[in-house]
Amino acid sequence: MQQKWTPSGWRARPAKHVPTDYPDAAHLARVEEALKSYPPLVFAGEARNLKARLAEVAGGKAFLLQGGDCAESFKEFHPNNIRDTFRALMQMSVVLTFAGAKPVVKVARMAGQFGKPRSDVTETRDGVTLPSYRGDNINGMEFTPEARIPDPERLFKAYGQSAATLNLIRAFAAGGYADLHNVHRWTLDFVAGSPQSRRYEELANRITEALDFMAACGITPETAPQMKQVDVYTSHEALLLGFEEAMTRVDSTSGDWYDTSAHFVWIGDRTRQLDGAHIEFARGIKNPIGMKCGPTLEPDDLLRLIDVLNPENDPGRLTLITRFGSDKAAACLPQLVRAVAREGRAVVWSCDPMHGNTLKTQGGYKTRPFERILSEVRTFMEALPAEGAYPGGVHVEMTGAQVTECLGGAQEITEENLSDRYHTHCDPRLNGQQAVDLAFLIAEHLRGVRSSEKQAAAE
Repeated sequence: MQQKWTPSGWRARPAKHVPTDYPDAAHLARVEEALKSYPPLVFAGEARNLKARLAEVAGGKAFLLQGGDCAESFKEFHPNNIRDTFRALMQMSVVLTFAGAKPVVKVARMAGQFGKPRSDVTETRDGVTLPSYRGDNINGMEFTPEARIPDPERLFKAYGQSAATLNLIRAFAAGGYADLHNVHRWTLDFVAGSPQSRRYEELANRITEALDFMAACGITPETAPQMKQVDVYTSHEALLLGFEEAMTRVDSTSGDWYDTSAHFVWIGDRTRQLDGAHIEFARGIKNPIGMKCGPTLEPDDLLRLIDVLNPENDPGRLTLITRFGSDKAAACLPQLVRAVAREGRAVVWSCDPMHGNTLKTQGGYKTRPFERILSEVRTFMEALPAEGAYPGGVHVEMTGAQVTECLGGAQEITEENLSDRYHTHCDPRLNGQQAVDLAFLIAEHLRGVRSSEKQAAAE
């Protein structure tokens, strides 16, 4: 029997990657206490709706698209940046929806994705060593002793920026900006300007034909409001547990605890210790949750973690986000999928092709080769069906801005190009064109999965 859960119970467990070097612990405690009285950023009913949608993904009836910034920043906070990333997500969604003939559940890595675990606790430049930058809700990116001191007041700013971002996302989602015809026009613009336009034209033309047919039947945004509004949910890594605790509230409808900082939160590959603070916190909230699964995770350990995080085997509750790297995915992924399938665990399988494919160039830039990203997605899409499981989604770090942070893609970004627009505060992101490019390439695999399902149904 598990012990009774409370929002603060994690404090009795070892907490990796949660900063302990705040100069004034009492100041931090006052900020966290004040945040407990702040309005929720999301509502329990919205989180329940997302869980129901993810249950459809777990059952092979929908596809999960999760994407957004590596780490949101205070400096780059601007409505145009939010708009451009939202736009790229919508473009990816339309392509994936049509290719898979299934609804796409859209979850943004936005409105709260600030803190990041770091491999090294310190950073050295020109002989000077300072604490590592850990995200704008903790400390500053500037390489100065003052900026790198953890500051509790940053939590207030992170809350405010999250609230403003959510407000704009909701306006875009419900106010007509996400109209299916608008999104498709953006996609046609993308195809026209893409070096791989011929490869994508067939799919784009088929979407046009489908929309024209629907219009001829009288199905337009005016007669079918669902064509001009979408559901978009928010997510982030539940890393800074003091903030997550402060945002965890009892739902007046169900009496259950929900983390109201986001609809969906996940546990990182570095913080998934069975006896650790992050697992303890996540097991008690009723939000749908995710867990990153890296190459060091053994099948038996994964099953024990599932027992803790989803003891009732509730579909939609738990998403397993694989992040092995293109060179390890083929060896590591099948054994985990096989173990989960053997035990009959209801989970969503999603692929994070970003984190295992990071490298550093001779010029000192962290980057990710597009071909490695695509290779890991390809392995995921092939390995899951081979084990009798459904490849349910992708989880990417991306931005709508035309940055130059990841190598390759249709734009053929080279190491020499990286310095042109390298703006990330942490890890390299796909730019808007690379993100939509990836969606078209994933679409080819989804059509293969769709054909296999039709064949199996016919037999």
